[in-house]
Amino acid sequence: MIRRHFFLVAAAAFLLLLFVVGGIKLATAGGKKPGAAGGGAGGRAAVVSVVVATPRPFADRIEVLGVAKGRQSVTITSDQTELVTAVHFRDGQAVRAGQILVDLKATEQDAGVAQAAALEAQAQRDYDRWKTLADRGVAPRASAEQYLAALQSAKAATAAARSRKLDRVIRAPFAGVVGLSDISPGSLVNPGSAIVSLDDLAVIRVDFDVPDRYLPVLNVGSAITASPDSLPGQRFAGRIAQIDTRVNTQTRAIKARAEFPNPSGAIRPGMLVKVAIDHGARQAVSIPESAIAYEGDAAYVFLLVTQGGKTKAQRRTVTIGASQGGYVEIQQGLSPGDKVVGDGLNRVQDGQAVKPAGGKPVGAAPSRAAKRGA
Repeated sequence: MIRRHFFLVAAAAFLLLLFVVGGIKLATAGGKKPGAAGGGAGGRAAVVSVVVATPRPFADRIEVLGVAKGRQSVTITSDQTELVTAVHFRDGQAVRAGQILVDLKATEQDAGVAQAAALEAQAQRDYDRWKTLADRGVAPRASAEQYLAALQSAKAATAAARSRKLDRVIRAPFAGVVGLSDISPGSLVNPGSAIVSLDDLAVIRVDFDVPDRYLPVLNVGSAITASPDSLPGQRFAGRIAQIDTRVNTQTRAIKARAEFPNPSGAIRPGMLVKVAIDHGARQAVSIPESAIAYEGDAAYVFLLVTQGGKTKAQRRTVTIGASQGGYVEIQQGLSPGDKVVGDGLNRVQDGQAVKPAGGKPVGAAPSRAAKRGA
């Protein structure tokens, strides 16, 4: 009986102890300020980078896409079926206009030229003999004229034979750079089959479409820049060479052609190129792209404001304009000198206390130690 009462007393004492400890914890928690341990609107200040909205020059710019091509580009082909006997170029070689690229088998043509040349020589001798006789009055002048006609016919036959032989020699139609080729001596080429590509890379052309509302700012000779997608960070300066005479009735756009000097050969035909035409400049308030967040079609920033001696992040919707060089034009919502959170916007809440990285919050009240030091 005594042991049973002992256990009852011990259990009651333990429950009473738990009750007292719980009450102490509740009393302690109630003495803390709401949100003191959190990072919310009334919690500990979040460390953020700060940027200042400043005026910056922005250019009125038209940006469209186009495809690069050589000033002259062609795929060399043959107009007949024949065997290749010699190849006179290397892949990627620069060639001059008229340079021989490929020789085709011309055994029959060589024989035709030899035969025509022999007939021409015989006709020349016959004409010379009869002309001499006619000049002496021994032979009639009509006979000499007949041999002259035969000589002229023989010369034409020789020229035709040589022309047929030249068809067996494929030359570069203009100066440029040849591409890759699988043609080698002994290959059989057919009419229209590709032998090698040839591109004039000294000047690159880019054709692009521009909405017709920009016609007033398009002028032949105007400066233009190109930025190939495959060459990030590189810009090439050129000019507008030609503007089409018609507007496309379906797209309401007009085609223009730009030319860019390409002495280094960096731009290759077929590259996707972004071309930009500047047609004016202005000063506007700007901030870095990283300081702007987007929600649907709306853009917003976190403006730093001082409330009750503390710096807080206040969400503010802004109207943005052009984006150039990593900065965005702010048309509405900010004024020069406004301070905003520079990055990491997903970690900041509207109304949250913040302080600049490496320093005290902007606009915060001085500390007690600083007052005593003063």
